[in-house]
Amino acid sequence: MDFMQRTLPDMNEKIEKKELKAFLDEKVLLYNKPGFIESDPIQIPHLFTQKEDIEIAGFLAATIAWGNRKMIINNAKKMVALMGDSPYDFVLHHKEHHLEQLESFVHRTFNGLDFITFIKSLKNVYQNHGGLEAVFAKHRKHNSLQPAIHEFKKVFFEIEHQNRTHKHVSDPLTGSAAKRINMYLRWMVRNDNTGVDLGIWKSVSPSLLSCPLDVHSGNVARKLGILTRKQNDARALAELDAALREMDITDPVKYDFALFGLGVFEGF
Repeated sequence: MDFMQRTLPDMNEKIEKKELKAFLDEKVLLYNKPGFIESDPIQIPHLFTQKEDIEIAGFLAATIAWGNRKMIINNAKKMVALMGDSPYDFVLHHKEHHLEQLESFVHRTFNGLDFITFIKSLKNVYQNHGGLEAVFAKHRKHNSLQPAIHEFKKVFFEIEHQNRTHKHVSDPLTGSAAKRINMYLRWMVRNDNTGVDLGIWKSVSPSLLSCPLDVHSGNVARKLGILTRKQNDARALAELDAALREMDITDPVKYDFALFGLGVFEGF
């Protein structure tokens, strides 16, 4: 009998887990394909070939990745265009008057002042901390990147900045699921040769990644019985991570494709 036609109480727990894994593995294969890029913000870092361009464009695109997906993609392209389609060069070599052209940018609550702060912070990260990959790699733990996100936020905001910009970098150690930055880390770290995730960071293991938990993946995970907590917060993320690591300890976040695809494309 097909998994989706069976009720969970009807199945032995071991069989249930085995069949659930098989079901999700099929969905990963269905959605983890190059066609996924066409409607996803991950297309923004795919526009570039230089490592630093990829990671900066990806970071900015992930930062504004909430709301309508088409609007996210369009506004992320505007961000790149405002940097002359050369993110790394702009970050490192911009002058103060170059930043004036960013002032008009807006995506929901992320505005031009936030954008300017991000550019200045990224310059500090590359000039004084070895770049984005180096910061996350330095602070990774043996079983999680969530502490590294916390440390990254401290580094990111060590320059002078307005308090309003803080909210645009989440901190899992204060209870956030940090969906957007976990998604960004998936983009940078995972590389299973399917052409979707970019996998340009070799110093961080995919086994440390956490699922980008949002309303879609959270609702699907609850319906499948692998998440019980109602809030999409850091505690829910830890619960979901544990369940996904049981299914694949080396690449748990591949199941993000399954959960997201089931929620967004299939309305599961």
